Amino acid sequence: MKETIIFESIKGEEIIIPISYNHIVQAMIYGNLSSKLGEFLHNEGFRKEKRTYKMFTFSRLMGNYNLDKKNGIIIFNNPVKLIISSPYTDFNNSIGYKLLSSEKIQLGNNEVTVKEVKVERERVSGKEIEITTLSPIVAYSTLFRADGKKFTYYFNPHEKEFSEIINRNIKNKYEAFYNEAPPEEDVEIIPVSRMKLSVVKYKDYIIKGYTGDFILRGPTPLLELGLSAGLGCKNSQGFGCVEIK
Repeated sequence: MKETIIFESIKGEEIIIPISYNHIVQAMIYGNLSSKLGEFLHNEGFRKEKRTYKMFTFSRLMGNYNLDKKNGIIIFNNPVKLIISSPYTDFNNSIGYKLLSSEKIQLGNNEVTVKEVKVERERVSGKEIEITTLSPIVAYSTLFRADGKKFTYYFNPHEKEFSEIINRNIKNKYEAFYNEAPPEEDVEIIPVSRMKLSVVKYKDYIIKGYTGDFILRGPTPLLELGLSAGLGCKNSQGFGCVEIK
């Protein structure tokens, strides 16, 4: 399920946030969940062996803006749009209720209010959809250099490992969330437009992902889960949010 939220500054001022703002939006989301749910997702999540999944993702902030690279900020004019996506009903109900009922919400250093919340459940019929990214899709693996030191390699959509990681990730999410084996058929993701590399700083880390249009093929339940929970890695940090084109 996707919730499209329209924010406005309470004082009618511009909304100013750092260029690297993913952690700010993530903190706003956790801060507007019930304490019990927020604690569960933050500390536990849904588990598949040693891996945990928060089962939500979010888009980039959207709206009219000016980019001030010198000062490292984005200056948004009112309003600002954000899409939050999750298959978890408790999450959707909690965030939707809190956002609508709160007179004031903290978004970084900005005091904002919610002008509108629109809820949409994307349905998939068949085994193929065309999607577009609302935030970069991340697929990575931890590898070893010749000297034995670890490093993180981020795959691009034209490398076969990119699709393999997307497939493995979404099957793990399915098993963790539904507590049952996923469909056996694999998910395949195929780039169909020019891919754009996004290099995002999240707190003290650099994360690389790709935006563009893709064909997504596979079992319908897995496609629907990918649409709602996000594709690839680091979804709860604001990556892998997609929609049907």
